[in-house]
Amino acid sequence: MSVGLADPQGMRAAAVYDPLRNEMFTATRGGGAFLNGEPIRVSPAEKLSKALLVTGFPYRSLHRLDTYLGSFRSFVLGSSGIRRDGSAALDLAYVAGGRYDGFWEMSLSPWDVAAGSLIVREAGGVVTDFQGRDDFLTSGDIVAAPPYVHAAMLRVVREPEVSG
Repeated sequence: MSVGLADPQGMRAAAVYDPLRNEMFTATRGGGAFLNGEPIRVSPAEKLSKALLVTGFPYRSLHRLDTYLGSFRSFVLGSSGIRRDGSAALDLAYVAGGRYDGFWEMSLSPWDVAAGSLIVREAGGVVTDFQGRDDFLTSGDIVAAPPYVHAAMLRVVREPEVSG
C-alpha cells in the first residue's frame, strides 16, 4: 500500500506499507523518513560498481524496450547486482532504508512513485527523472539513490548502451 499527500510545493507526507514484513515507511517534508517509527537513511554507497540496484520492467512501454535493455546491460556490467521485486513503492522505500543502493524504472504512473519519492528524499537520497529534473511524476521515468550513486546512474540512463 502506498499513500502520498501533495500540496503546491510538492509531496508533503507519505506512507508505504509492506504487509509481508509488517513494515510501515513514512515521511513528512522536512521531517525525515522512518521505518516503524525509527529514523532511516539511504545507504552510504559512493560507487555504482559496489551498488545493489533494483528495477522494474517497462511492460506498458514496450516501444522503449531497447532503451531499457541498454541501461539494464550497463547496470549489470557496472554494479554489484540487480534485483526485481515487483513494487516501485516498496523499491523506493527499500532504497530509503538502505536495503538497496539505487532504483530506476521508466513509464511509471504517479501513484507508483509519489509516496516513495518523498521517503527517499527525506532519508537523504536524490530522486529525479532521467534528465536529472524533478519531473518524474509527469514523465514516469525515475532514478533514486544516494547522491554519488544517483549521479552515476543518471549518466547510464541518459545514454544507455544498446546492444544489437
